[in-house]
Amino acid sequence: MFIELHAASAFSFLRGASLPESLIDRAAELGYPALALLDRDGVYGAPRFHKAAMAAGIRPIIGAELTLALSPPFVLPVLCESQQGYRHLCRLITRLKMGVPKGQSALTLDDLDGQVGGLVALVGRPILGMSKTGITGLLDRLIGIFGRRHVYVELQRHLQRDEEAANVLLSDLAEAFRLPVLASNGARFASPAQRALFDVFSCLHHHTTLAQAGRRLAPNAERYLKAPADMAALFRDRPAAITATRDLADRLQYTMADLGYRFPDYPVPEGETASSFLRRIADLGARDRYRPLHEAARRQLERELDLIQKLDLAGYFLIVWDIVNFCRQHDVLVQGRGSAANSVVCYSLGITAVDPVIPGRELLFERFLSEERGEWPDVDLDLPSGERRESVIQHVYAKYGRFGAAMTANVITYRGRSAAREVGKVLGFDPAAVDRLAKVINHFEYIDASDNLHQYLASTGFDVHDPRVQLFGRLCAGMQDLPRHLGQHSGGMVICQDRLDSVVPLEPASMPGRVVVQWDKDDCADMGLVKVDLLGLGMMATMQDAFALINGGQGLSAAPSPRPLDLASIPGDDPAVYELMRQADTVGVFQVESRAQMATLPRLKPTTFY
Repeated sequence: MFIELHAASAFSFLRGASLPESLIDRAAELGYPALALLDRDGVYGAPRFHKAAMAAGIRPIIGAELTLALSPPFVLPVLCESQQGYRHLCRLITRLKMGVPKGQSALTLDDLDGQVGGLVALVGRPILGMSKTGITGLLDRLIGIFGRRHVYVELQRHLQRDEEAANVLLSDLAEAFRLPVLASNGARFASPAQRALFDVFSCLHHHTTLAQAGRRLAPNAERYLKAPADMAALFRDRPAAITATRDLADRLQYTMADLGYRFPDYPVPEGETASSFLRRIADLGARDRYRPLHEAARRQLERELDLIQKLDLAGYFLIVWDIVNFCRQHDVLVQGRGSAANSVVCYSLGITAVDPVIPGRELLFERFLSEERGEWPDVDLDLPSGERRESVIQHVYAKYGRFGAAMTANVITYRGRSAAREVGKVLGFDPAAVDRLAKVINHFEYIDASDNLHQYLASTGFDVHDPRVQLFGRLCAGMQDLPRHLGQHSGGMVICQDRLDSVVPLEPASMPGRVVVQWDKDDCADMGLVKVDLLGLGMMATMQDAFALINGGQGLSAAPSPRPLDLASIPGDDPAVYELMRQADTVGVFQVESRAQMATLPRLKPTTFY
């Protein structure tokens, strides 16, 4: 049975036209037992591919197409045979990305040497752009790097006149070098219907229009995920090439179920464990916070610490505490937000500033952490936006090393307006028409799907009988939610005990001094990677400046307090504050300054913080 070992998704960014989930859905319809995803210079879509495949009962095989800095440029598909192979792939992609400006990629053959254990290489048509001497030399070098058992010659047939001559040459090379041949369709989309969208992406990649693209477009729609029987018929004269796909797939048993990721260990003092050290510093912090430590707080503290020890999460709390300590030592106001405020441990460590066990407003700790949910806690730290926050981010990079920490990515997808602009340009509409189309689609995106898009296009002066206008609507619909480019999350950082680039490839962000992983925050969570959010707020900077004025006595008639005012010691029952709130005098007050909130306050009539 044929198994496709060289499919690419839209996470190849303009070189594929289907989401990983669509490829899996199609594979399930066709009865595939396994499928391989090889996106260009990355594993951006691998978590979604893995998740969808496991749900569908299909074994996901992971790989990538690596761009090699040869003349002419050469793309080498590789597949992961083992966890070692996956780790090598992640490191190779990191090296490929980190040494060049953002958006570019290139590896040398020397970069591959000694770094490809557990990887299988597929050598196919790109090699044919070289001279005969160059082809022979490259194949010989690749065999030397990967080992003969880990190199296959790849044959493809897309009903093009020049392909068979190329396949004959590739077969002769395979025979000369004693390499097995393997058939693939190099699938770039799930079904033939997506060929038009693939053409749009090809035009965007080459910065041209459909009318001017010429031979840069695919000559037909054959590069879809085909049925095994169809591929067997296509290669009926080369049955060994079909059999090789099944045999190789059986070898490629690695899946992303085991990434080998490990959250960092915190370096505790000699004679301490992470749990014992956390207990000691939490007890000291609680005694400083409560003055005196009352029985309700003590009981809750012990209950939380017992659960943290049971779940083996003490190291996580120590890492967050360490970041908070850095902030304190370097004059950066920090405040834990969200459900972490329900924890006495977080309050005692100075991570949060809200006492969760004040009588009458006890907060539910299980909203933050519970044994039943089986999830890592999620502590978000608010920091002053600007240079102070950046200093904390750079501290994390410095502490965990160049390859030990990175920001989570944000996958930017095509939505109504962005899709309309790109499709409009590819179809050759003038700039003014593209602007009008974007406005129409932006409106259409939020109306009932049963409404007729043509009606809206006609209302803005477009000829709905024009084939371009009809094609425009279909292409915009097909483009929705496909990845456009990789951005940077607002503050999520992933850290790792050893090398993070052995778990997920890293690449430079647009912002100098920043590095991102190739997965967004949801994919990181799905794959078990733990992040800490370092979020920037302008209001935190304002509050830090206010505390400096108050605690320094600058411009104030009263002398400074013997205990400096901080977020935890602000009085929560000042009547004058609530009187201002009841009057909706809250312009500039974080969280209660919008029109809706200001309209609500006089009706709510708050008198207490709770």
